[in-house]
Amino acid sequence: MLVAVRAAGINPGESKIRTGELRERWPATFPEGEGSDLAGVVDAVGPGVPGFAAGDEVLGYTNNRASHAEFVLVEAGEIVAKPPSLSWPQAGALFVAGTSAYALVHTAEVSGQDIVLVSAAAGGVGSLATQWARNLGATVAGLAGPANHAWLRGFGVVPVDYAGPDLGQRVRRALDGRQVTAVLDTHGPQYVQLGLDLGVHPQRIATIADFTAGQHGAKVVQHYTVASPRVLTEIAEALASGDLQMPIAATYPLSDVRGAYRQLEQGHTRGKIVLLP
Repeated sequence: MLVAVRAAGINPGESKIRTGELRERWPATFPEGEGSDLAGVVDAVGPGVPGFAAGDEVLGYTNNRASHAEFVLVEAGEIVAKPPSLSWPQAGALFVAGTSAYALVHTAEVSGQDIVLVSAAAGGVGSLATQWARNLGATVAGLAGPANHAWLRGFGVVPVDYAGPDLGQRVRRALDGRQVTAVLDTHGPQYVQLGLDLGVHPQRIATIADFTAGQHGAKVVQHYTVASPRVLTEIAEALASGDLQMPIAATYPLSDVRGAYRQLEQGHTRGKIVLLP
């Protein structure tokens, strides 16, 4: 299908591809396209594609680094219908953050009996993983800067400032000494180690950011392992119903994609940055 893009999210991994930081894992030959997340309107449907027609509102992804554009070709299995109540920016930013959060929560086998620690808890992935764990009934401590603490408390999350010494002790104090049982890491190796230092079983530590975590017995999560129409629909419906909230930090026109990435690379973004072609 050919989709006219109405919104396309940007992600930290794409920034690292741009800078060459991930060249060993995801090489790039410049100039090239970028972007996975997308939402838009079906412009044309190829032969033999059932269930979609020109004019349908859809959301999903492409694996061809191509969503930061006005039009994108996608496979039928990469998109689903967009719920009418879901905004274009939220729909366009759903895929990577949504499937990453879904994979983290399910890989760590979070349940209502858990006490869960989430790193970068106000970021694009962290904000959804935090809410997902809370919706399951878990107690959640979220690592974030002070500017995001009130927002996290609004979801019933125990906020902990990520900066400063003795982070492990501060987590324990915030939780009144209760034992952390699972860690969802969206930021980097130091938080896998933090989970180990807090006595969390390695198999209950899931990370999307530390590709060496397996050497400690922790689980490295890849969002695309759960990418399917069923999971995309589940996430989209949860957002449309209000069971999950995806904060949109900023929107940029496609012509200022550089500005969008400059803001992303400054860090401390609550939620997602979205391009509007």
